Amino acid sequence: EVQLVESGGGLVQAGGSLRLSCAASGFTFDDYAIAWFRQAPGKEREGISCVSNVDKSTWYVETVWGRVTISSDNAKNTVYLQMNSLKFEDTAVYYCAAAPAAILSCYSGSYLPQDYWGQGTQVTVSS
Repeated sequence: EVQLVESGGGLVQAGGSLRLSCAASGFTFDDYAIAWFRQAPGKEREGISCVSNVDKSTWYVETVWGRVTISSDNAKNTVYLQMNSLKFEDTAVYYCAAAPAAILSCYSGSYLPQDYWGQGTQVTVSS
């Protein structure tokens, strides 16, 4: 059974940092791409970052450039999202999603992996 379990969310002041984790099981981690999405109240879910465990390519949405770093620990089957300089507008439920890696998986935001989803973790940034 495929499982994705997010953790690391919480309440943080603007300017602070959080590191989210996405622990994966039930599939061959090295063959998959993992993406992070977020959904703020009243807004559509948006993809914000992606990493391919096959070619190690990464992608970030423009609104998080320079503030967010995605990394993958193949030994722990876990993908991390380090978020710095957090802003009020980063407040959202953050989800990780996975799918078998394809050539375009993390090339842009158009082909992000979305076969399997985690349950989400809340990030709240106070202004």
